[in-house]
This record gives sequence, C-alpha cells and structure tokens, in this order.
Amino acid sequence: MKYLLDTHAFLWINAGSERLSQTVVDLCCSGEHAFYLSMASPWEMQIKSQLGKLLLAAPIDELIDKNRQQNNIQLLPIELAHISYLQQLLTHHKDPFDRIIIAQAIIEGLTVVTVDHAFADYAVPIIW
Repeated sequence: MKYLLDTHAFLWINAGSERLSQTVVDLCCSGEHAFYLSMASPWEMQIKSQLGKLLLAAPIDELIDKNRQQNNIQLLPIELAHISYLQQLLTHHKDPFDRIIIAQAIIEGLTVVTVDHAFADYAVPIIW
C-alpha cells in the first residue's frame, strides 16, 4: 500500500516517538509499503520552526534527506491538480497544510497516516 504521512507522523517516526501507534510502527517496519511526504510538510515545519513552535533536531533539508535515504520516504510535489481540488473540499478542517495533504491523498489514492480525527470528515482513508 501507499501512505501519505501527516507532518506530525513524519516527525514522530523520525524521532522514534512513543506517540506512534503500534499499527504505524508495524507498517514502517514491514518494508512492504511506500511512504510519501507532501512538500507541504517541510514548508509547515519551517514556518513552525521559525515561530518557535517546533524544535528540529537538524535543518529541514538534512532531516528530509536522511529519511529519504534511510526510510525510503518519497517527496510528493504539490501539483496544480492538488490545489484545484481544494475548491471541492468542505471546510471541516481549516489548517491549509492539512487540507492540501487531504487533497493530495484523494487525488493520488493514498492513505493518510495521521492521529488527526478531522481527516475522517473527508473521503480520504486514514490509518493510525
């Protein structure tokens, strides 16, 4: 299967956080699945880091490169089709980063790895 990581899921996987569900840990360890990270996530992390709301262990480019190499996480670019799809989404979720992740997941046929229950208000499969 193919999974799109919400920003917090990426950060928690990277940190080996105990907040990860056993389901997510098992998926990551299986080696049988493809994981993607939206380009919206590094953007969100950079903004939160600059605002002092997020402390990163390394610069974002190093963090992403490490996970691309060690965990085979692939970057998912934001395409015009993803942005256009936002018009069809109801405003259950106001966070613009989460909304683009939802649009990408729907268009690309990906399951979102997230603890955020607001994603369930959309026609996007989620797992946690």
